[in-house]
Amino acid sequence: MNARPKKSAERVKTPMSNKKYLSIWVPVLATVTVLTVVANVALNIAGGWVASQFGSGTYTFTNTAEAADWDTEYYTSDLANIDEVDAAAQALVEEIAAGGIVLAKNEAGALPLAPSSKVTMLGRAAADPVFGGSGSGSVDTNSAVTARAGLENAGLQVNDQVFAAITAFADENPRGYIEMDNPDASTYYIGELPVGEYEAQSASFAQYSDAAVIHIGRPGGEGGDLTTDMTAWDDNAEDGQHQLELNADERNLIDLAEASFETVVVVVNSSTTIEMGALQDDPEIDAILLAGSPGATGFNALGSILTGEVNPSGRTADLWAADFTADPTFANVGGFVYDNIEASYPVSAVEKATSNATVTSDAPFVNYAEGIYVGYRYYETAAAEGFIDYDDAVVYPFGHGLSFTDFSWEVVGTEVGDVDGSVSVTVEVTNTGTTAGKDVVELYYSAPYTVGGIEKAEVVLGGFDKTGLIEPGASETVTIDLAVEDMASYDHLGNQAYVLEAGDYTIGLRTDSHTVAPGTEPITYPVDSDVVYAGENHRSTDLTEVTNQFDDVSAQFSAEPEEGKILSMSRADFAGTFPTAPTADLFIADEAVVAGFAAWDDDAAAAEFEGEMPTTGERSELALVDLRGLPKDDPQWDELLDSLSVGDMTGMLLNGAYQTAAIGSIAKPQTVEPDGPAGFSSFINSSINGVAYPSQFLIAQTWDVELGAAMGQMLGNEALQKGINGWYAPATNLHRSPFGGRNFEYYSEDPYLSGSMLTAVANGAAEKGVYTMLKHFALNEQETNRVNNGIATWATEQTIREVYLKPFEMAVKNISMNVSYVSDEDGTVSEATIGAGGIMSSFNRIGATWTGGSTALMTTVLREEWGFEGFAISDFNLYSYMNPNQGISAGTDLTLTFQPSKSFSDSESAKAVTDIRNATHNILFTVTNSNAMNGLAPGATVDYTPPVWVYLQIGISVLLGGLVAFGSFMVWRRVRRVRAGVPEVGTTPRGAAADPSSARV
Repeated sequence: MNARPKKSAERVKTPMSNKKYLSIWVPVLATVTVLTVVANVALNIAGGWVASQFGSGTYTFTNTAEAADWDTEYYTSDLANIDEVDAAAQALVEEIAAGGIVLAKNEAGALPLAPSSKVTMLGRAAADPVFGGSGSGSVDTNSAVTARAGLENAGLQVNDQVFAAITAFADENPRGYIEMDNPDASTYYIGELPVGEYEAQSASFAQYSDAAVIHIGRPGGEGGDLTTDMTAWDDNAEDGQHQLELNADERNLIDLAEASFETVVVVVNSSTTIEMGALQDDPEIDAILLAGSPGATGFNALGSILTGEVNPSGRTADLWAADFTADPTFANVGGFVYDNIEASYPVSAVEKATSNATVTSDAPFVNYAEGIYVGYRYYETAAAEGFIDYDDAVVYPFGHGLSFTDFSWEVVGTEVGDVDGSVSVTVEVTNTGTTAGKDVVELYYSAPYTVGGIEKAEVVLGGFDKTGLIEPGASETVTIDLAVEDMASYDHLGNQAYVLEAGDYTIGLRTDSHTVAPGTEPITYPVDSDVVYAGENHRSTDLTEVTNQFDDVSAQFSAEPEEGKILSMSRADFAGTFPTAPTADLFIADEAVVAGFAAWDDDAAAAEFEGEMPTTGERSELALVDLRGLPKDDPQWDELLDSLSVGDMTGMLLNGAYQTAAIGSIAKPQTVEPDGPAGFSSFINSSINGVAYPSQFLIAQTWDVELGAAMGQMLGNEALQKGINGWYAPATNLHRSPFGGRNFEYYSEDPYLSGSMLTAVANGAAEKGVYTMLKHFALNEQETNRVNNGIATWATEQTIREVYLKPFEMAVKNISMNVSYVSDEDGTVSEATIGAGGIMSSFNRIGATWTGGSTALMTTVLREEWGFEGFAISDFNLYSYMNPNQGISAGTDLTLTFQPSKSFSDSESAKAVTDIRNATHNILFTVTNSNAMNGLAPGATVDYTPPVWVYLQIGISVLLGGLVAFGSFMVWRRVRRVRAGVPEVGTTPRGAAADPSSARV
């Protein structure tokens, strides 16, 4: 047999050759070393993002012993804790909704309903309400009062069988949703139940027949607009059908309700207008309520209005047109892309690796061809010129709203000043009905118009005021002031300045933009000769001469048809100049537009700069709090800025996502700055998320600046409880088109109403030391293509200044924050005042120039004309066309991103360092005068404790480094021993005989 021989005791393990040994261990040690180095480099580069997820460490601030008894709580909360804040905020949300819901129709006193009425809720939005929109303006509504709960809390009884059927359908059939900046993933389904689903439950109608309450909802969202073509999203859609008209399922539902119920109430749960003409004209529809998106508790207010516990006092913040396709903006919303531009921008390897942005070569554009004729300004003017039949074209005028009571107005005082003064109108408002209620007094003016001259709307809102609750038979007096210079128009073609043209100005009271208030007479204000606000004779609110800054943008327009030019809409010939979609020639960009889409040239900017290299890194004992309350040009600012290194400054400027970073050398704390317009929200830190406020659309419908201020104050209290310092709001753009995806985030189509409301909110927050980041500056009315290399937005300078910059201008000129500060070595507390603290530039372009990189917009207009001293931040910057160097050169100081998504391509030239220093100054000025300094006294010092993840990084790195070093030593030792012929344990040197005695037996 073949037996395997036993192993000889002579056979022992032979040592592995050095070559083979090294081939194994060198790659292992090298890999560990490389991974350790790469991980550390990555953590250092991406430290901003990592810190946002896992913490940035703790800065411990220590005041001097002398400051122990000083009062350094510069701002204090009115409420004891966050629970009290939340409770008060929820009550305020209900109050805002109660003041903003518009009673648009109420035939034969159909509302209020009798107490304890039995109602049937119909419509998808009854069970799936629209609380707000998606994106940065979204809020946490998990605990919000639902539409059904709002009715039941008011004592109404709801048909559960029908409601359950709606809920089941909605759960299985999602409504359309805007996926941010991803049109291919966005959907636009209306999602209403087929009428057969309701008919199957019709046997239950009789038990809940006091009223049908039909909820019609439309959502909104950041990063996309509503669709003007429903044929791909609705099997029953007809050609030309859009998302903001009732679809077949909704029309069928209304027919069923009218056939089944004596009283039919429609609730519009949408923060943009929809086509309501058919329902307003339908005699079977008894009442219509425009409820917007009501936030956490707003549906309680809806229930209270339905039952009469609350008398509605809201007014429309937009004109509601009958046919949106006949609006002058309709042809110029959507996706238009130049044919002859291939946009391309340099991107570093690190930025490319850390950005999830989709990069194309498209160069999109949009034409504001309608000019100043937006919303009611168009419809009132077109009617006055006989171009439209107002009653056919308009369903609800701007400023429209009904009440359960009646009011009368009497002008009891008028003061008329010179052209450098104002006109004041005092009105006595009397409740002539039987129910307590609030009223809104609206003041409009009409400027003299000359055919072929400066474009002017027929009526423009000049002022308003809302009364308190007036009991039946009682009266309240309100006074509205209108500065005469505010009636001036911007003449970009002639005087290149604001002009108050000679002629008669008509100033009158109206119950809405169209209806003159009964019993009142207009005031005629004569101007004998043109007043041109040019040179030193600028308007009283401007700091310097105001003249054309956007000729490159206006140059794309022509008053007459011209190849390659946008035809300007004119009151002189509405029919001949009515906007159309861009013709083929407008898709060919001229040389100036092509140049505007070119990449920013750092080298050229640095070469043209004539300034000197700023001082950096100088020793100083100054801390940031030492400059609190001091003017921005105080010499101590230079000393503080001289002490900073370029790295200190760029580390803050390039890591500005929802914060400004700490700078330890000057004891600057990290600040916290969350979104959004409907209350604090954060996708980074859910603990910041607060009570959901109503949409700004609904807030504007209150026409109540006191409620706006109360909202700001409440958010200020919340900020103090949560350590919040700044707020990415209010959103300040306009409702140019009802299809704007973010209309829910914006107040109104009207710049004056928008500016008044946002100023009130911002000033309320400022009372608690919170700076607001007014957004999105400017002309950011369209979401489609917004980040696709920045959509070029074309408008005349008159349109830019009178319409789209106006609300920002009002806010910058009227926001103020009181600043308490320690002014001497004895701890004396003094007072100072600063203006608006923050603003956010936008994704789009003003003309062909990115707004954040437009010196004309961000410096000349914002800082030099209006006097802004705060800091500007970009919108979220993941996109190559938004160059941080271009931003700081133009006046956009902080980049909203996480490092290393963005970097400065130049941080060494005198130009770049000067820009970096100026941007840092702007940020530090706002921060030191905010609630971020609470608890800090002059002379404060700081100690920094890194976060746990940094200790882990260091510990793991040291451990791995030690292991690599030890392993390297062992490898070296082993190789050396083998070369020297020293045997290892269990081995025999090559060529040596084994010792038999070592064998095991």
